[in-house]
Amino acid sequence: FPPLLYVLLPLTLSASPLQQGNVLHCICHPQWEEISVMDERNTPMRTYQVCNVMEANQNNWLRTRHISREGAQRVYIEIKFTLRDCNSLPGVPGTCKETFNMYYYESNNANLWFIKESQYVKIDTIAADESFTQVDVGDRVMKLNTEVRDISNLSKKGFYLAFQDLGACIALVSVRVFYKKCPLTVLNLAQFPDTITGGDTALVEVHGVCVNASEEFEAPKMYCSADGGWLVPIGRCVCKPGFEENKDVCQPCRPGTYKASATDAYCTKCPPHSSSPQEQAVECICEKGFHRAESDPRSMACTRPPSAPENPISTVNETCVTLEWSPPRDTGGRGDITYSLHCRKCSGDGKKCTPCGSSVHFVPRQIGLSSATVLVTDLQPDSNYSFTIESQNGVSDLSPTPRGTVVINVTTSQTVSVVLKERRSKDSVTLAWQGPERPNGAIVEYEVIYYEKNQREQNYTVLKTRSNMMTVDGLKPGTTYVFRVRARTDGGYGSYGGEIELETNVLAIGDPNQSTILAVSIAGGIVLLIFLVTCFVVIKLPGSRTYIHPHTYEDPNQAIRDFAKEIDASNIRIERVIGAGEFGEVCSGRLRVQGKREIYVAIKSLKAGYSDKQRRDFLSEASIMGQFDHPNIIRLEGVVTRCKPVMIITEFMENGSLDTFLKKHDGQFTVIQLVGMLRGIASGMKYLSDMSYIHRDLAARNILVNSNLVCKVSDFGLSRVLEDDPEAAYTTRGGKIPIRWTAPEAIAYRKFTSASDVWSYGIVMWEVISYGERPYWEMSNQDVIKAIDEGYRLPAPMDCPVVLHQLMLDCWEKGRSDRPKFGQIVTILDKLIRNPASLRELKHTNKSTEFHNREDPSTPEFSVSTVDEWLEAIKMGHYKENFSSAGYVSLDSILYISVSELAKMGVTLAGHQKKILSSFPHKHRQSQTGCSCEEFPH
Repeated sequence: FPPLLYVLLPLTLSASPLQQGNVLHCICHPQWEEISVMDERNTPMRTYQVCNVMEANQNNWLRTRHISREGAQRVYIEIKFTLRDCNSLPGVPGTCKETFNMYYYESNNANLWFIKESQYVKIDTIAADESFTQVDVGDRVMKLNTEVRDISNLSKKGFYLAFQDLGACIALVSVRVFYKKCPLTVLNLAQFPDTITGGDTALVEVHGVCVNASEEFEAPKMYCSADGGWLVPIGRCVCKPGFEENKDVCQPCRPGTYKASATDAYCTKCPPHSSSPQEQAVECICEKGFHRAESDPRSMACTRPPSAPENPISTVNETCVTLEWSPPRDTGGRGDITYSLHCRKCSGDGKKCTPCGSSVHFVPRQIGLSSATVLVTDLQPDSNYSFTIESQNGVSDLSPTPRGTVVINVTTSQTVSVVLKERRSKDSVTLAWQGPERPNGAIVEYEVIYYEKNQREQNYTVLKTRSNMMTVDGLKPGTTYVFRVRARTDGGYGSYGGEIELETNVLAIGDPNQSTILAVSIAGGIVLLIFLVTCFVVIKLPGSRTYIHPHTYEDPNQAIRDFAKEIDASNIRIERVIGAGEFGEVCSGRLRVQGKREIYVAIKSLKAGYSDKQRRDFLSEASIMGQFDHPNIIRLEGVVTRCKPVMIITEFMENGSLDTFLKKHDGQFTVIQLVGMLRGIASGMKYLSDMSYIHRDLAARNILVNSNLVCKVSDFGLSRVLEDDPEAAYTTRGGKIPIRWTAPEAIAYRKFTSASDVWSYGIVMWEVISYGERPYWEMSNQDVIKAIDEGYRLPAPMDCPVVLHQLMLDCWEKGRSDRPKFGQIVTILDKLIRNPASLRELKHTNKSTEFHNREDPSTPEFSVSTVDEWLEAIKMGHYKENFSSAGYVSLDSILYISVSELAKMGVTLAGHQKKILSSFPHKHRQSQTGCSCEEFPH
């Protein structure tokens, strides 16, 4: 016979038994009978049955032994039973029942024999879903019923179950008592144990335990629900360093991989120059000769100390020396290279050296230099020094090998001994001196500086000579002068010799020669005055240089030799192509100058297959450029003519042409910055004008900009392709002319002068203030010529200061003599820069009003009808998609657009926002009565 509480543990219910064995027994009235039968599998079955239906007032009880709840607050009772239909029993009185009652009693006492009926708590009245009849029994068809009930909020050690019969014919086949629990599970690398459920609706909070080789990242926990299911997972565990997750377990990293942090998801391959021969590696061991600094992440490749610095150069200037060097060829795989210097002072034979001590100073510092240059000061003259330059990086201290060093020896210059040679007359002296005994290289020249005593800071004169003797003329009679001399070698200047004070002779009153001298001086002054006036009227101011046209040379190669330095092609390293010119490619690269560091340069090369004329025209630009020396004129470094390809080398301008640069940075500069650019261009043009050079093609495309926003005039070719499109130049019998930038008299009569360059400068001003907009927009060249002839002038760009637009209009005066000179332009711009308040008054113009003035028939029309056309017209076409996506598809829809709406659409640059808002005529609609879209079509 099986136990009465036969327990089945289905996984779906995660049920647990409370007790097993025969726990039912009869109490009170022994009407319940214990019957044992065999089931179809021939297994004993023990049942209890009662069928006292013929007698009234039945009260038959069957009770279990004490059942321990084992911590469960809620238990379930599953009963299986059969019940006979009262109607199938003939002659049975009305006392026959078809139900029975189920009770429980909680108790901490497991040995109660008697429990009062009133102490029980009723669970439910049980009725059968299906009852059987006598016929059923004869046919051996039994109707087995199954009912499940539960008891909640149990708190004592256990309970008793009881079944009350009140007059039914019933057989109790099985009683199963169980509770539910959440099963053991592993989630997020945390194990949650078997957990008994709570009460009716309560959730039981359960904290998980991290599985093998894992640790808490965030405390893992879940909630066990009343029906035995896990809910709301929170937190997780992560695999410890050296382990990675694989299907809810942590497995060790394989050899050759590592995991440094628990927060890393997986093991990764060892970085370069490192390995992990064992499992569970938390970092990879560096190979021999390689190291990893303590601050380096474990994922960083192992590195090594750098090699020695290269190409050390010293420049001596008296008792100072500038040391420069190139970075080490091998950086060790790191970018934190620094340099340290060690100074030693040596004897004349170099055999004995001692540390320099604290008297020598290093600028900016001696240890931990980030740049490859240092200035050493306060050295002693005529002394030998040895400097050791050491390169190091973040792992140099970890390496046992010596650090990479390079040694450079320096000898400071000696002073020059000055002696008085003789005195001559009343306005000159002759000096002679002896050079240093052991100069730092060959003497290149001597520098003589002199000044009147007590006037050193106000006025001094510097003279240079290769001789060790000099006569100084033009001195004042009876005046004391101070003279000093120093020598210059290839290594730099030496220190000045001691000061020599000399007094010129006094011109005595009554001297018989005095009247003669006076008369000669007056006559000479008159002659000189006439000569100066003649030079000023006929040629130029005295002392100014005059530009020499290369074509005046019978041999053009001589012009190259006179004005351009020949460079050895081996000193040039071409790095990349940055453009194309008329004669060939334009590249950037580096030029190695003897005794100096490499410099960045631009390289124009003459393409293969050139003719003699093309070569001559190509090099003529270098012949012109080589004559100029001004900070706002592009500097010529030299030419390569002795080998192919023929090249012109100029300084490198990092930001390229001014028009492209302005378009790229539209709206990003202040007015003062723009005026500063214009001032630099005007200064360069003043220099060219003073040299009698006419540019003929001054435009923003021919201005170059360096990294400091310094603008320099360039493009001095005699023949050039002015623009890409064939309509950009108006062709005359004399050649091509850039119409939009050229003065009317130059277009009509080819009268090119500095005044015509001033006209072009006015157009450049307009280009700068409008951030590279095309002058006269989409007008044809013929329309431009016609409009200018009829008096039309470009309107002020958006937010242009009034004074700047007025200066543009002055540059565009029809009469050449009415235009300002470049010197005057520089003066005007200097005043504006010194007084920024003068730039505050802006000329608020709108392209629509300037372009569509119906009262002025000479003004060209400019008309748009869609948002896309409007954006193209104001050079904001790249925002078409932004406007379309935001729903602005008609001109009416953008009448009252705001800055915040533009920002939401992706128009974030302040300059672009201002340009868009000020270019649309909605402000005019608010202020002018009767204006319509037809009057302001865009």
